[in-house]
Amino acid sequence: NTVFHIVTIMCNAISGRDTIRTKKLANKKESIYLDIYNPESKVRKKEYLKMRINSDPTTATEKKENKETLLVAEKIRARRLLELQNEVHGFYDQKKNLQSNFIHYFKKLTDERFESYGNYGNWDSTYKHLTRFAGEHITFEQITPDWLEKFKTYLLTKAKTKSNKNLAQNSAHSYFNKVRAAINQAFSERIIIYNPLSSVKSIPSAQTQKEYLTLDELKKMAKEECYYPIVKNAFLFSALTGIRWSDVTTLLWKQIQFSEESGYYIRFTQQKTKGVETLPISEQALQYLGERKENETKIFVGLKYSSTMNMRLQQWAMKAGISKNITFHCARHTFATLQLTFGTDIYTVSKMLGHSELKTTQVYAQIINQKKIDAANIIPDINL
Repeated sequence: NTVFHIVTIMCNAISGRDTIRTKKLANKKESIYLDIYNPESKVRKKEYLKMRINSDPTTATEKKENKETLLVAEKIRARRLLELQNEVHGFYDQKKNLQSNFIHYFKKLTDERFESYGNYGNWDSTYKHLTRFAGEHITFEQITPDWLEKFKTYLLTKAKTKSNKNLAQNSAHSYFNKVRAAINQAFSERIIIYNPLSSVKSIPSAQTQKEYLTLDELKKMAKEECYYPIVKNAFLFSALTGIRWSDVTTLLWKQIQFSEESGYYIRFTQQKTKGVETLPISEQALQYLGERKENETKIFVGLKYSSTMNMRLQQWAMKAGISKNITFHCARHTFATLQLTFGTDIYTVSKMLGHSELKTTQVYAQIINQKKIDAANIIPDINL
């Protein structure tokens, strides 16, 4: 097929035994991994890249996405081969890497996320808990499965919030996952050649209620005036597209594109996942963007995360007669539940939300199932 043909062309590795391969998944996708052979140790290993391509691309967009993804995979393969050659010829200073400071490395990754407020805030909070637990210096060599288990215990039993309360389960889950992400990146960059996470499970997340608006409530919000019109426009645009706060605040006019085949769509890179997305948008959503400006201009100029913005958002909801605790993220939840309510299949909703795994979207399906149960019991007792 087309995908196999493209992969075959790109797999002319130096040794002839180092190649890019794909594994078929259940959702019409293929997971990409490297199949690397070490001639010195005579050991073959697989490295999954957490990248996926379409199994049977039919549209021009899908073919383009496949090509771009495979080009990135090829660059990683070339880098791995160079690292392998360095190891074979004794140029790879693993001892020096293992003795470098993991805390400094984590801080560097944290600072790289400064432009993404919500993501940076989580990374920065994790960094603070890391230093409280381990101090300012701990080497990569000291990051063992046992150390990770102790850090998990610290997050679940000893770590405190600013109000001196124990961390919530989901906060501990989020912070530990940031450490996991840093270690996985260090492994990917070959700072370490052994991943201590291989035998360590993550902290499970707790089930939480996702607040969302019904269609009638969303209509009320649309009719009501907001103290900050830009907050109203950004919130309603998110509710009609499912785009996250971090992506709405950085959206540029050049990312709003049009084609005769697809109509209006957004081409952007997700701040949270770094995945490249092409998202069709409706004429209704388009009207909340305002008059088009220069390509490099932000669409929602002046939109910033603050306690004042959150307060005005809640006040706007209350003026519309809505007593729910509304945050900007409720717009994304609203989009997902409305799409499922009006019959969009869960796989399509998952793609529109930019989820990498279908199970992340399934929580919204549970909300819809509960709405069906409530509807089934709404008819009054007829046994008069």
